[in-house]
Order: sequence, then C-alpha cells, then structure tokens
Amino acid sequence: MAISPRPAAVVETVEEIMRTYRSLPARPTIEEVEAATAILTSSNCEEEAKIDELSRKSKPNGVPDELFFVLQEVKRNTVQLLALEQRRDALRVLDLDRRFRVLDELIQRASKLVSDEYGDDREDNPKPIVGLSVPLPMIDRSLVTKEKEVKAGSDLPKELGRDSSLKSEIPSGKDTEKLSLIMVASLIETLAKKGAGVLDLQGKLMDQIEWLPTSLGKLQDVTELNLSENRIMAIPPTIGSLRFLTKLDIHSNQLTNLPDSIGELSSLVELDLHGNKLISLPISFGNLTNLANLDLSCNQLSMLPDTFGKLTNLRRLILETNELEELPYTIGSWICLVELRLDFNHLKALPEAIGKLENLEILTLHYNRIKSLPTTMASLNKLKELDASFNELESVPESLCFAINLVKLDVGRNFADLRSLPRSIGNLENLEELDISSNQIRVLPDSFRFLSKLRVLLADETPLEVPPREIVKLGAQAVVQYMADLVAARQASPRPAQKKSLWSWICSMIFCRPKNKISITKS
Repeated sequence: MAISPRPAAVVETVEEIMRTYRSLPARPTIEEVEAATAILTSSNCEEEAKIDELSRKSKPNGVPDELFFVLQEVKRNTVQLLALEQRRDALRVLDLDRRFRVLDELIQRASKLVSDEYGDDREDNPKPIVGLSVPLPMIDRSLVTKEKEVKAGSDLPKELGRDSSLKSEIPSGKDTEKLSLIMVASLIETLAKKGAGVLDLQGKLMDQIEWLPTSLGKLQDVTELNLSENRIMAIPPTIGSLRFLTKLDIHSNQLTNLPDSIGELSSLVELDLHGNKLISLPISFGNLTNLANLDLSCNQLSMLPDTFGKLTNLRRLILETNELEELPYTIGSWICLVELRLDFNHLKALPEAIGKLENLEILTLHYNRIKSLPTTMASLNKLKELDASFNELESVPESLCFAINLVKLDVGRNFADLRSLPRSIGNLENLEELDISSNQIRVLPDSFRFLSKLRVLLADETPLEVPPREIVKLGAQAVVQYMADLVAARQASPRPAQKKSLWSWICSMIFCRPKNKISITKS
C-alpha cells in the first residue's frame, strides 16, 4: 500500500506533540520508581512501629490524664508529620511516573492514528485514553518511533529515553551536599542491579533520614557497607539478606537496638557500632561466628548476652564507655582474642574465665570499680599490656607475676586502696613501663631489683619511703639500682649495716657508676 503524503497540519500537530513532550520534566527511571515504592513501604512500617510504641507508654505518676493525652497526641501527630515529610519525594516520583504512563498511552494512540491514516493497514483499534487516576503499566519504549523517523516522514518521536528525574539532585561530591531518602533508595536499586560490592554512605545522608528503606536487602552482592556518621535510628530487618557482607560500619549514628536478623550476617568479619545509643544486643548476635573485630564502645550497654561466648574468632573487642557491670561467664571461649578494652564501665570484678584467653595481649580496665584481679590471670602468658588504673584495687595478685611477657603495667590511681606491689614483681623481667601513681605504696619489694628493662616509672602522689623520693626522681633504672644495692648491702652483713647517707649514694650513682649496665642475677 502506497504511503499517502501527510498534510502540513498533521506534520505540525506531530511536531507540536514532540515539542510539548520535550518540555516535560525528566522521567523517573525504573530504579527510582522501585526506590519510591520501597520508601513508602518502609515509611508505613516505621510509622506504625512508632505509634505502637507510643501506645504502650505508661502515664507517669502525678501527671493528669488529660495532660498525658495531650502529650501522646502531640507525639503521635509529630510522628505522622515526619513520616509524611519522608514520603514526599517518593510520592512525587510515583506521581510523575503515573502521569508519564498516561502520556505513553496518548502517544501510542496518536502514533496509531497517524500510521492507520497514512500507510499502515493494520486493523487494531487505538487504545483508549486512560484517566490520570488510573495507574498504568510501564510500556515498552520501543513502541514509540525514533525522532529521526519523523524527519523521514514516519510516525512520532521516541523521547522517553530521558535522564533521571533526580539526576539534578545527586551530589557532585562536595562535602556540603547530602543525599535525600529517595536518592538513597534509588542508589540502592541501581547498585543492586549492577551487583556492586561496596556502598559508602559515610556522612552523606541528610539529617532528616532516620531509617533506611527495606530495599537495602537487595544489595546481596555487597561485601562492604559504610553507614557511619549519619543520624540513622533503625536498621531494616532485611539487612540479614546481605549474606556476603564482611565489613559493616554504622558508627556514630542514633541506633538504640539492632534487628534480630543481624545474626544472619554469617560472613561478617568486621563490625563497628561505636558511638550509638545501644542499650542491648539481640541473642542472635552470637551467630556472628566469623566476627574478628568488634567495636561497641560509647553505647549504653549494661550487659552482654551469654551467646557472646560463641564469637570464638574474635581478635579485637572494644567495649569502652558503656554501663557494663559484669561480663558473661562464657568469655572463656574467646580463645583467639588479642585485645580487650573495657575502660569506663561499672565492672566490679572479672570472671575467672578470663584466664582462658591464652592469646590475650592487651587488657585495659581503666576507670571501673574492680577491687581485685582474678588469680587465673597467671595463665595469660602472652599479655603485654595491662591497665587497671582508676579502680578500687586493694592488691595486685602474686599470680600476675607469672605473666612474664608483660611490658606495660598501670595500677595507678587506686588511691587509698592499693598499699603494696606483689613480692615477686621481679619475675616481670620484660616490664618497661610501670605506673603506681596516686596509691598508698610506701615500700617497693626486694625483687624490684630484677626489673632490668624498666625505663619508665611513674610514682607521682605516692608516698614512697623505700626508695626515697630523691631516687625516684632520677628515673626507673636509678630505682632498680638502688633496690639492688639495698638488698646487696643487707645480704652482705650479718648485722645491721651502717646507714649510708642518701647524698653519698646519689653522688656514687652519678659519678662512679660503671659505663656498662649492671647485670643482676637472681640468686
């Protein structure tokens, strides 16, 4: 069938349709539509959860019923208002998409009319125009002809391959620009389809974003996820779907709890949760059996679940600045643990099971309420650093002196409680730094003379009499030498030896000391 020439009015009409379509805002991509849908789902769930939590609140004593009702209503409306604000961008995207689908139908109808009238003998009737209130399916864009075919005398243009409707909103990388919730959700959809392995959103989310969409679970190929330094208050349960995730960083957010599904991250090796508001951990946390590095510092944890003992591959555990009063008895299973930091808690004692941590090298207990150290610490053969300062220690157990690889020992600032050091402290021949500041120690034990590697001795505000303060001021090795001379003098004479003047001893130390180090051999 010969193609009839098109009247000028028809051509002009086609071109006007083209011009009008070109003037439209950018069309949302498939990923953005999916992201918007995920946001609406997540937002509804978050809103319901918060309102449900509000409904369970009890009225404080002394508050009138009506006043409490007003408070609850204010909070409920605030939750709904914030949820509406969070859904705003998503609703805009879905509305744009719905209207573009209507335009798709109209363009298809015009295309059919032109084809039927000027050279196309198909009998198909044009599809009816669908109302704006009716959601339309996504059409195949290949149904609309290309613009170059119009110039050749063919049908209507294909102008649907537009840039993302959110493209202009995506940050250019400047630190001052942040991602909105719809942009984050869209990014998740895009990365999920690309099979991306790393997602870094450190400090990149707008302050209004308090949760992440459930579509986060689509990132099943991600191995590293960084959500740190934002204001996230909740992690979606779908995070458990990230079965290949090995590194998760959520530090410096507003989390108060974790979903049970966190325990499904069986490949996780590194987890950083410091600087949140966690008050408890789910029992499922113990299922993270491949975890090697865990930072839970600066939270509000008062206890750890017993299942923590199942984390047998832990090498580094940071629990500083929490509200822990005790450790689970199951800690003896942490046989791979190298570093354990428990500073700034409310611990009153350590479990005896700590002696089973045979690979432990660093143990810090600064600022707790510990009165004594367990005797089982004698088994910590690899321990190199122990900080028990700012506690309530009444003594240091003799058994600790079997930890012969200890290099740094800090028992300072136990104030009136600590009055002596263990008699066998000389066994710690590798000790290089010792802090006994602000205690009530008056006499160092004789075995102190064997600390030949000691280079730092801090004894400020400690009323030492043996050795005298003047000797302490000369440095660690001067103290070691003084104790060696004192013991030697005592052993050399069967009767009390004439007391050597302190000034004479100091002069002999300064002017008559041999150049080579004095070698002290235990008898």
